[in-house]
Amino acid sequence: MSMLTQSFGRALDGTDRHARISEARKAQLKRVALGALTVLTMGSVLTALIALRTAIYVWHLHT
Repeated sequence: MSMLTQSFGRALDGTDRHARISEARKAQLKRVALGALTVLTMGSVLTALIALRTAIYVWHLHT
């Protein structure tokens, strides 16, 4: 059977895919997701601090 067509006989709903993912791969994916979430959170906090600093600066200009 060709490498290109050997997976056509399997179900397309992905039920067998979940069983094939190893525990090490799951742990690695969780670490990557947590790292990405951490970076996004840090970016959001930095953006909020810059906005607050800008608002305080503008407020001091008008008083």
